[in-house]
Amino acid sequence: MKSPGRPELTRRKLLQTGFTATAAAFLTGGLDLAFPSPAVAQSTLTPDAALAELMAGNKRFTSGKMTAYEHDLVILKQHTEEKQEPFAAVLSCADSRVPVELVFDQTIGHIFVTRVAGNIITPEIIGSLEYGAAVLGTKAILVMGHSNCGAVKATMQGKDVPGQISSLFPHIQPGVDQGGNDLAAATKANALVQAKLLRESSTVIAGMVKSGGVKVTAGYYDLGTGSVMLLE
Repeated sequence: MKSPGRPELTRRKLLQTGFTATAAAFLTGGLDLAFPSPAVAQSTLTPDAALAELMAGNKRFTSGKMTAYEHDLVILKQHTEEKQEPFAAVLSCADSRVPVELVFDQTIGHIFVTRVAGNIITPEIIGSLEYGAAVLGTKAILVMGHSNCGAVKATMQGKDVPGQISSLFPHIQPGVDQGGNDLAAATKANALVQAKLLRESSTVIAGMVKSGGVKVTAGYYDLGTGSVMLLE
């Protein structure tokens, strides 16, 4: 099914237009958004090391050897009450079967999580992830799809749906066009499309990627096995 929405190129331009001026003003100090002073990241992890820590946590999760619960939550809450210093950000589907911190065996203050059905890139999501990277110091951004995704499945079916649910379809359609009738392939393609869109549509994140300060990649979470697969 071809999306009745605007072409992907137009969508990218619209996203870029909405953020170019804002990002330029933010980075040059010309825009006062009342942001706190940039936090010092909780570690000196490189982007590759931050991504590796996410994947190591996922291995602990799938092997049943989780360590996050050993952290003293009282102390963690005290240390994160005034500021946050996450080492990575994850854009996940809103699906209730994808508990991001649990999947990566991380605890309070470690991951900056944004969630929306279909793990799609929107201006609001870009703004949130820009804040995580530019202000909070996240080193890796993972756009993560998952098996049996209802949003991707609904886009593939193209049926009439109530309310605003269909507003998701134009965002997901490019991945569906690439994946065809294979739900897993379409979901993986969608994650790749959204990660690429984030790298190209956000001048803030694009600049950080170019300088090596942030890594943006895509992944796929298997609900059955609990494993996360990196797609690029």
